[in-house]
Amino acid sequence: MSNLSEASTAALDVEALRRDFPILSQQVNGKPLVYLDNGASAQKPVAVLDAMDRYYREMHANVHRGAHTLGDRATAAFEGARETVRRFLNAASTREIIWTRGTTEAINLVANGLAPRLREGDEILVSRMEHHANIVPWQMVAERTGARVVPIELTAEGELDMDAFRQRLGDRTRVLAIAHVSNVLGTINPVAELIAEARALGVVTVIDGAQAVPHFRPDVQALDCDFYAFSSHKMFGPTGIGVLYGKEALLEAMPPYQGGGEMIERVSFERTTWNQLPYKFEAGTPAIAEAVGLGAAIDYLDRLDRTALAAAEDALLARANVLVDTVPGMEIIGTARRKVPVLSFKIAGLHPSDIGTLLDQQGIAIRTGHHCAMPLMDFYAVPGTARASFAFYNTLDEVEQLFAGLRKIQRLFA
Repeated sequence: MSNLSEASTAALDVEALRRDFPILSQQVNGKPLVYLDNGASAQKPVAVLDAMDRYYREMHANVHRGAHTLGDRATAAFEGARETVRRFLNAASTREIIWTRGTTEAINLVANGLAPRLREGDEILVSRMEHHANIVPWQMVAERTGARVVPIELTAEGELDMDAFRQRLGDRTRVLAIAHVSNVLGTINPVAELIAEARALGVVTVIDGAQAVPHFRPDVQALDCDFYAFSSHKMFGPTGIGVLYGKEALLEAMPPYQGGGEMIERVSFERTTWNQLPYKFEAGTPAIAEAVGLGAAIDYLDRLDRTALAAAEDALLARANVLVDTVPGMEIIGTARRKVPVLSFKIAGLHPSDIGTLLDQQGIAIRTGHHCAMPLMDFYAVPGTARASFAFYNTLDEVEQLFAGLRKIQRLFA
């Protein structure tokens, strides 16, 4: 049974929160698991597991057109989750909430939908810190249309160079595609400012929110972005489902991304017409249980004191930054003033892969490699980094264990 009610009344009781995440109680390689790979995929609370189990046990059926009770139950749960997402983002309507397989598919949907608006010489602005999922789709569209992908440069600290952004933003710019939060650096970008400046020139704005939503709630109406995408599995929900928010007028103007069932109004060999939003972009049987699970994850987070949880995450990062000095040769990649709790680093004389493997032997899970951000690795002239990414269920003791593990590895190699 979930300890949700206990956790919500004692938001800083991390041990109570941890009991909501069964996977955290196991041992790995004979050691208690220290899970610090939350930026890749966060763990799931009992509330999410129970919601998905209940769906399969009590209401599984296809949605929308079933003329029976199970179909009605499934549709109510599925569309209820869409409303939960709408509320989470403060979207104006559920017509603006499109289910996708994740952030990657959402950005591909937008890129392909905007392609008819692009012409030779048009420019698509992205930052040098972007995940490949917010670079490659735009390159593919640019190759088809003659447009050009233009990078926004960074400072050495891993912040956007705002002067460079303003120099790049101009009368040829058609799209600004930018991460709300960097998956490698943890940098929180000033997206409200970027959006406002882009909007003044009529530029369409696409925000990759995959790394933001686990840590804070975005308000798409306050941001005034045109599109906002995120993935369920990074915010404590199931894999295989994500969300695209889009302004209704833009979604109406875009062509469908895929063809098939659900996205049609009427099909004939002479002409096919499209379903209304949001179903126009949801071809085929959707990920129903996963949508229910994502709704449960958002409900879980809504029961907690997000301000207190953010403060706890900030404390984890602050302690980690202090302990960096206890590991000779350790260098942090990305020291932005505003960050989520992500620590990318290198250690002189050690390969990131060796660091990850040897930490795993101590039960500590981190990420290593280029993190699907090769242009950023090139910027810092490194082949890859080790990355510890924290969530609210991590403890200060786990931060200490990480650095004790790093010192142990360093002694081993010495």
